Order: sequence, then C-alpha cells, then structure tokens
Amino acid sequence: MKVTDVRLRKIQTDGRMKALVSITLDESFVVHDLRVIEGNTGLFVAMPSKRTPDGEFRDIAHPINSEMRQEIQDAVMKVYEETDEVIPDRNAQSSDDSEEEA
Repeated sequence: MKVTDVRLRKIQTDGRMKALVSITLDESFVVHDLRVIEGNTGLFVAMPSKRTPDGEFRDIAHPINSEMRQEIQDAVMKVYEETDEVIPDRNAQSSDDSEEEA
C-alpha cells in the first residue's frame, strides 16, 4: 500500500498542532484528520482519534506495521516542509475580532 496523495493545511496556533492532513492510499482510500504535532523531540504525524468517555484518546485508524507508519510520516512531512501557506486559527481570529468591537 502506498500513499498516493497528501492534502495538508498548516494551522497557526499557540498549541502543539501545526497542520491538519488527509492522505489517499493507493488512489482508492482516503483517511482524514491526521495531524502534524510538535512533540518534545520534533514534529510527528498523529493518526485520527476520538476521545473516550474516560478522557483518553483512541486512534480511529492507524498503520499496523512500522514500514507503513514510516511511509505516512515521510509523505506527510515532505508536503509539510514544502507548504508555505499558514491558515490562522479561527478561534484566535474570532477573539481578536471581539476585542476590536469592545
């Protein structure tokens, strides 16, 4: 299985999330809501997840071997490094707008 397309939107926030990502596998299956996260040792790709009732996050989809995980990481980070456009965080923008109105 190969990553055949990567769609990435860099996000400007104060948090650790740096981008939202969708990948296409073998030109036939799309996985949305991957994230580029700034960790303690650098950037990494986090798989889509949801919060459980006890507050933990569980992956919705994830690779089952290290080769596929590395292929996803390499493909996403290549596009991340090539992407210049950064989208401002909507929450930060709306709070800036409300401060101007006050």
